[in-house]
Amino acid sequence: MKRFLNCKIDLSKKVFRPRIETEYLTGKVIKSLENKEINALDLFAGTGCIGIALLKNIEKAKVDFADISEEALKEIRINLKLNKIKKERAKVIKSDLFKGIKERYDIIFANPPYVALERISEVDKEVLKNDPKISLFAGKTGMLCIREFLKQVKSHLKNKGIFYLEFDPFQKKEIEGILRKKGFKFNFKKDQFGKTRWLKAKNI
Repeated sequence: MKRFLNCKIDLSKKVFRPRIETEYLTGKVIKSLENKEINALDLFAGTGCIGIALLKNIEKAKVDFADISEEALKEIRINLKLNKIKKERAKVIKSDLFKGIKERYDIIFANPPYVALERISEVDKEVLKNDPKISLFAGKTGMLCIREFLKQVKSHLKNKGIFYLEFDPFQKKEIEGILRKKGFKFNFKKDQFGKTRWLKAKNI
């Protein structure tokens, strides 16, 4: 069991464990939303910690959770029950990226696998031991899932919809180039350690 903001997160299915950087990011976003009525997607959801924090802290939020892993989907359902989220506010979908997603959303959260195989020597041994590889690695530079996400995300956002993406700081330049080509309005954000770790982009 782990605390994530004011939520209880079960870890029994051994999916990707929530990180403190993600908790920091999610807290910032929740404060900025000021209890608005939103329809959100938590993509690459893992334990569901991001979407569950949204549901717990924003009364009018509804969240769809999507992940390719059956174990992750089981974990999300456990955590929805654990946090007493009403069934009508959440939907759990098995999806490889956007393949199982039909809706358009006000907000999409994406914390994809982004660890570069060429930087595997820098990864903590405990992380390699405890976290599933499918949740960590995305090709030589770690950009495989991010590139595909950025290619498809516009068609799953409402007009003026927003997405938040977590990534490795060394990937910033390539991501910035893709966002410019796709015509998003965006800005990069730093985590609590001063590293450029996430971004906010708007569909315009």
